[in-house]
Amino acid sequence: MFNEELTNRIREALAHLKDVEEKRMFKGVTFMVNGKMCISAGDDRIMCRVDPALHNEIIKEDCCTPVIMKNREYKGYVYVKEKNLKTKKEFQYWVGLALDFNKRAKASRRKKG
Repeated sequence: MFNEELTNRIREALAHLKDVEEKRMFKGVTFMVNGKMCISAGDDRIMCRVDPALHNEIIKEDCCTPVIMKNREYKGYVYVKEKNLKTKKEFQYWVGLALDFNKRAKASRRKKG
């Protein structure tokens, strides 16, 4: 299950970009920009891929939490609850952080097999 409203807001925010692909993953819709994971829409939050150098500072904000999978914190990945994305300014702040890092991010290599 995923949040169509959040998905559409992300889709609109990325509409001006050429290389955007949507994939179903992380129990939602993940937006790949230039072949790299950028931002995802889940049921009541978004997940942003941000500069790992900013990670510790960003997670101090009340509106976001670090992504933790299998007891491991992923530096550079944060969740932001939908309730903290009500205004266009709030939403654009997080999309902007994700897009800014996307320019410098490396694409992850997936093993086939």
